[in-house]
Amino acid sequence: MSLPKKAIFNWSSGKDSALALYKTLQNEKYQIEYLLTSVNEQFQRISMHGVRVALLQAQAESIGLPLKIMQIPEMPTMEAYETVMKVTLSELKSESITHSIFGDIFLEDLRQYRESQLAKMGFEGVFPLWKIPTQDLINEFIALGFKTIVVCVNEQYLDKSFVGRIIDEDFIKDLPKNVDVCGENGEFHTFTFDGPIFSKPVTFEIGEVIYRKYEKPKNQNPSNTACDTNADDPYDYGFYYIDLI
Repeated sequence: MSLPKKAIFNWSSGKDSALALYKTLQNEKYQIEYLLTSVNEQFQRISMHGVRVALLQAQAESIGLPLKIMQIPEMPTMEAYETVMKVTLSELKSESITHSIFGDIFLEDLRQYRESQLAKMGFEGVFPLWKIPTQDLINEFIALGFKTIVVCVNEQYLDKSFVGRIIDEDFIKDLPKNVDVCGENGEFHTFTFDGPIFSKPVTFEIGEVIYRKYEKPKNQNPSNTACDTNADDPYDYGFYYIDLI
């Protein structure tokens, strides 16, 4: 029998990460050495999700896996993001880690980008949820007993009323038809606080709802930022965040 491959798991704190981690932990081919999470260096919150680092640490403690944090500048260029990633992967490679696991579902361009960058460093990408219908994934997620709260919504797709809601069957029914049930196109982001991968629920209090609109980078092509989205012009739209404390 071959030994399991050492891997890092790219942990966003949300539902797709949680389900992908659940499936990976049942796969004897891989041994997860770290949860790897990008954090906004200025605000000390999970990139795009806006969740405080303290809650990220509480998740990792309950899951029982070491956490490695990548400090990313506010609205980084692709070059800045890739530099931080290269340094991080170099450190992990020295520990004989060879695989990097993601919760991506169907965005072909994103997968190709990840695999291209990983290959430069001698890593292989793993995608446990790839091409599974998102309706099936969200049904499985709920059936397994996971609990997750919507922490960020893109106003291009959803209004303020959706942020702060727990994802359940009622939430799914209320989603507009143009919104993917897993938010795979960046419509919304979540924080998972309970389920079969946790030894105990992650506790928090609900804070205020914050609206934030990102300014277009000066003297820079917007498509050259690591925070780019699938929108034609992502800077035309704002985001609603719920502050979890």
